[in-house]
Amino acid sequence: MNAKLVEKQFARMGARIKITRPEPPRDQRWWSEPNDYSLDVQEDRYGEQFVLTVPAALEEEFELGVLQSRPDAKHLLLMARKNDGIIDRFLCGHDEREWFVAAVPGAVSTVADAMESLKPTGVHIAQARAGLNGKTRNKRKNKAFRRQGEWFFVPVESQSVVDDESTLFWEPIARSGGKPHMVECLVREDGETVYMCREYPRPLRKRVYKALLRGNPKARRWNWEVRRMNARVYARGRIRHPDHNTVTLHEWHEVLMNTENKSRTMSNVAFID
Repeated sequence: MNAKLVEKQFARMGARIKITRPEPPRDQRWWSEPNDYSLDVQEDRYGEQFVLTVPAALEEEFELGVLQSRPDAKHLLLMARKNDGIIDRFLCGHDEREWFVAAVPGAVSTVADAMESLKPTGVHIAQARAGLNGKTRNKRKNKAFRRQGEWFFVPVESQSVVDDESTLFWEPIARSGGKPHMVECLVREDGETVYMCREYPRPLRKRVYKALLRGNPKARRWNWEVRRMNARVYARGRIRHPDHNTVTLHEWHEVLMNTENKSRTMSNVAFID
């Protein structure tokens, strides 16, 4: 693993990366070392840093490298390969106020291609319709969309398709496990009802939820939240998030999540709002 070379590439864009092993908790009775690596952004006394955690069992065969670095844009495309030969790709960079890491689907080799790979089909269609060039299509605000973090907001061609009477106010949209973005005016259409709580932060479909309650009556007292999964979502007004500048939409926009959930390393991420 070319750790020193990777550290230099991160330093060139003004970031730090720490490569470490999993640390067991104080109570190790029920702990076992993970069998896979993880990449995250964490904070220490010096600020944010990327943290790559590699179990000892993987270290000998684990390969790490930078496919492309764009220090001018504070972005790089990181490659990780285990002994099975499968390559995982991660876009690491700085977005507005924070460092971020996103698992990238597809066999991309450049930062620009990684950004395009993270865009859903609806965004690609909107880009083509607006005739955006390579420079403007990756701006957070252009003729095709507005972006805040992993969320894209694409203007609705006909405002009448959105049922204003179904508007909810200051509703959250969030990828599973992520901090919610608060939307001033939001409309949901269709989708599937799911259930979440502190004990079950991952969404449970109705069939699984009811089976759980039958098997554990005490679970009825847990603070369950009813959410919609894979719904068609529209937003208008202000969108707020602690890590991003507030976005203001004066008309209805369709809400689309990036394609990170299609990456092999993020296959369990769902569209939850």
